[in-house]
Formats: sequence, C-alpha cells, structure tokens
Amino acid sequence: MSNYKGYFIDLDGTIYAGKKRIAAAKRFIEKLQANNIPFLFVTNNTTKMPSDVVKNLAQNHDIHVSESNVYTAGLATADYMDKIASDSERKVYVIGEQGLNTALRNKQFNITDDNPNYVVVGLDTDVTYDKFCTAVLAIQSGATFIGTNPDTNIPNEKGMLPGAGSLVELVKYATQTEPIVIGKPKSIILKNALDIIGLEKQDVVMVGDNYMTDISAGINFGIDTLLVYTGVSTPEQVKQKNIKPTHEIDSFDNWQI
Repeated sequence: MSNYKGYFIDLDGTIYAGKKRIAAAKRFIEKLQANNIPFLFVTNNTTKMPSDVVKNLAQNHDIHVSESNVYTAGLATADYMDKIASDSERKVYVIGEQGLNTALRNKQFNITDDNPNYVVVGLDTDVTYDKFCTAVLAIQSGATFIGTNPDTNIPNEKGMLPGAGSLVELVKYATQTEPIVIGKPKSIILKNALDIIGLEKQDVVMVGDNYMTDISAGINFGIDTLLVYTGVSTPEQVKQKNIKPTHEIDSFDNWQI
C-alpha cells in the first residue's frame, strides 16, 4: 500500500452509514490526525454547511474535525463560479437550500430572479413548478446552467428519494441545455479540493464506498482511489468494471496509512 500525503474522503457509506457508526472509520480518521496527514471530506451534499457536517460527526459519530476538513459540492459550486464570474456577472438564480445559498452569498453573489447570469440547480426539498419555470426561462434567455451534482437519488428511511441530479435533469430536459456539473463523479470538485489541500495529484487518494461517484471521480480526475466495502458498491459489481480502484478494502482496519 502507498503512503499518501493527503486524503479526499466521502462521508455517508464511508465514514458512517446514515445514523449508524462505523467504528473502523473513526479509528482511521484518528490515525490521520495523529500522523498530521491532511484530509478533506469531499461530499456531494449541498444542503448543509461545513458547520452542520462537523456537528453531525461529533454528536452522532464521535468523530471530531474542523470545518476546514469539509468540502461540499455547494462550496465547490461557489468556488468554481467565483473563478469564472466577472464583477458585473454576480447575479444567480438558485434552486437549492441554505447550504448552497450561503456558499454563494459568501462569494458575493446576488441571489435573484431578475435577469440572472447563472442558474444553479441543487437539491431543494421545497422545489415548486414555479421555481423550475423561472430557472428554465432564465437559461433560455442566456443564463449559464450549473448543476451542483448528478446524484439521481438520496437514501432516506423512506427509501431512495430524488436527488439533486434528478432536478438537474428536469431542467436539462426542459431547456435542451447541457449543464456544467460540479460534484462527483465530475472533476471540478476534486480539482478545487486539490487546490485547497495544496498537494500534487500523485500524493492524494480518493476514498469512498461508491464506485459510480467516489471512485469514478478519482478515475476521471486522474488520482489513485481506495474503495471501502462498507456502503453502496460490492466486490461483485466492481469485478464487472473495466477500470478497477487502485485499492480495495473491506474495512479501514485493513488500511495502513
């Protein structure tokens, strides 16, 4: 096993399973902290701010990190837009929740439905037909279309509910416009994460439980990957893939940092 200088780590299914603790994951994070190895939790969640993630990890999973260890697709979307938007192009219409809106406002974007330069679509549990109409009309009028992440579903105690990607696809279908997609398995979120952690590609590894999002993100970005079989993907499924993860483990207890 390689000695990596930094880790990008998924959350749900990797560090915890919903409300269920994964004891080996807690030990893994504590080993990284004890050895002063930098890491970022890279998550497609756009509804929460890093403070919410930190609170959940501490209160529900006894894992204690700082907000600087958390990088959400909401933050990645705001960072990406901040790089491409001029000072006169800071008007954005958002389908999304507090985490995404706060991230955009913190980058001095004006959230408005008045001739926006950008339309950003993320998970919004209060989405309405009117919101979709506003987004579609703005894109048809020339606004740049950005999707926070392509997740088709999100797990819930009720079952697999529609994810942000489902909302993005609706707007894409209605506008016949391809969005710029930020989150995993796309590369933008990892490119931003690499800038934050300050390392080279060969020095970091993408860790996750889902081949289609976490591992594919690492493959698409050109970095090593570590698949832990504690969540979505199974060994049988991964055997069918043409490109395998760099590493595969059943538990973090099997991994030497």
